[in-house]
Amino acid sequence: MTDLYDVPALKRVHDILNVLSDAAGPVRASALADATGMSRSTLYLMLDSLERRHWIEKRSDGYIIGLTLFELGSAYVRHDRLHELFRREAAAFVAVHNEVVQLAVLDGAQIVYIAREDAARPVRLVSDLGSRLPAHCCALGKALLASMDDSGVCALLPTRLEPITERTVTRRADFLKQLDEVRRSGLACEREEVSSGLTCFAAFIGVTMLGKRVALSTSLPLERLDARREKQIAVSIVGMASRIGEALRSTSR
Repeated sequence: MTDLYDVPALKRVHDILNVLSDAAGPVRASALADATGMSRSTLYLMLDSLERRHWIEKRSDGYIIGLTLFELGSAYVRHDRLHELFRREAAAFVAVHNEVVQLAVLDGAQIVYIAREDAARPVRLVSDLGSRLPAHCCALGKALLASMDDSGVCALLPTRLEPITERTVTRRADFLKQLDEVRRSGLACEREEVSSGLTCFAAFIGVTMLGKRVALSTSLPLERLDARREKQIAVSIVGMASRIGEALRSTSR
């Protein structure tokens, strides 16, 4: 979308919320003014209006994202029965394997995490809801991009891919070879391409009736993985994605 069609008030709201969503704690009005370039008078009017609607909340001497935004955003995964189906399947997976399950959508050249079912034991993750990763470096992104043809993938990705770790694939030609393998096997995986010591397995679910291209994954430390367990988890991930995809397709018939 070009700036020609921007509504100034909505752009200001978007800028404020972007700053708050990236912050680890409350953000002062002065910091918001610096980050957004708004005048103090305009900023305070916007903050007051957003606070009254509970889109943001005042905490100590700053602002955070508000409860209303959480409620509105949660509607994204309630549509298409996606949330219901994911929770049911993910809970069953966690009961058997005791590993986390994550759900993500493709947004341009990035994936966005939209749901997660946690295991009983901790694992360090970057998959907070709403967080993003470059699609080329993670198993979820590979599963999602493999559902497209190479021309569509090349239209999204640059020739040189930005590394996240030293194991991230950076040549587009090499990445396209990986996608071919994902298409053949139905399983995407990565080892330490996002975080040292972690591996991830993912499978494509499908495109929902509202046009969401979705996939799911599990992440676990390499120290908890051997050949037998890898096969069990891979089969479970592919089966889980297939069942959710079939259920989604049946609701749209």
